[in-house]
Amino acid sequence: MAIVGPFGLSVTDETLDADIRAGMAAVEQELLAATKSEFPYLTQTSRHLVEAGGKRFRPLLVLLAAQFGDWQAPGVVPAAVVCELTHLATLYHDDVMDEAPLRRGAPSANSRWDNSVAILTGDFLFARASEIVADLGNEAVRIQARAFARLVTGQIRETVGPAMGDDPVEHYLSVMADKTGSLIAASGQFGAMFAGADEHVVDILTRYGERFGVAFQLADDVLDIASEATESGKTPGTDLREGVPTLPVLHLRAGVAGASPAADRHLLELLDGPITDDDEHAEALSLLRGHPALAKAREDTRRYAEEAREVLAPLPDCSAKRALSSLCELVVERSA
Repeated sequence: MAIVGPFGLSVTDETLDADIRAGMAAVEQELLAATKSEFPYLTQTSRHLVEAGGKRFRPLLVLLAAQFGDWQAPGVVPAAVVCELTHLATLYHDDVMDEAPLRRGAPSANSRWDNSVAILTGDFLFARASEIVADLGNEAVRIQARAFARLVTGQIRETVGPAMGDDPVEHYLSVMADKTGSLIAASGQFGAMFAGADEHVVDILTRYGERFGVAFQLADDVLDIASEATESGKTPGTDLREGVPTLPVLHLRAGVAGASPAADRHLLELLDGPITDDDEHAEALSLLRGHPALAKAREDTRRYAEEAREVLAPLPDCSAKRALSSLCELVVERSA
């Protein structure tokens, strides 16, 4: 019988399941320690998203990658905490940029407090991540800094948009590799590296994380349109409301045709800018949910997930490799 672990991952190896559960429990303890401040108000704001839960995918990937060496090596769990804290810091900032009212099924920090508190809390979390990674050595600092620089660059490139003559879809996929793939790649790299895995294994798991990260983000794009709030933990259609084009919208604009040209023109008119009217927002969501452009985005998600799975081929057959492969299936199912 399958054993259900974090992120909905099912494994049949009881040893792997026990290792992952023990590792994740240690990560949770260290997250609480890292988000404690001498100023109680800051502890409250910093733990807001930690206590709201979340998929904890980045720590999970660190722990799975560490299975290719000694997962109990002293740097593995702190590295997982660094990845999650860095991710959490970006969520506080993202919610300010998006003016999102919900995050992980709870009020976002900016809506519960205000934008200034959310931004400063994100800064505090990144400072905590930097403090922990500094104890892991110069190479770890370099990896985290490069990943964060790519993440920020991706966010800026998304904000600015493609240059004249660039393919908007290709630009977007490149942005996702920076914005999301970079930190997930670092998670795979950290796990294998601190577990003492061979250099070629570290490289494989880094490349896996990059490709999987893109698939992971594209699945979120699909969910933002296709899911209800109770499924995704955030308000559906947030990007639509703010006029931020995600992959399904870009495919629509690139000419993926629906059943009716008139309906496509109407949908494109709705999507031309921020949608402030609730009825128009609901109409745009409904039209996109039934449009081939959404199906095309699902195809892209499957393609990147399959590329991630193929990267794993040189690794020895083991429970951790099968779990990483299963994650590729899960992300596709998530976008189905």
